[in-house]
Amino acid sequence: MTIRQYTVSHFSQSNPAGDSQSDITALLRTVAASIEDLGDVVVQDLILHNEITADGPWPSITVYYSDGSTE
Repeated sequence: MTIRQYTVSHFSQSNPAGDSQSDITALLRTVAASIEDLGDVVVQDLILHNEITADGPWPSITVYYSDGSTE
């Protein structure tokens, strides 16, 4: 039996702290632009996190991806 191994990379992003830190639409746009900047990758998973701070909710997204040539 052959076991194939893959490398999966990840990054997390959130909006800057402040009045618009909870803006999910802006966060999604920023994450989409970051994925485009990576070039030929395959997104494996997206995880939305929501931290509650004194200034209100502060969502972040973690993106798990691999090199597009592995598929």
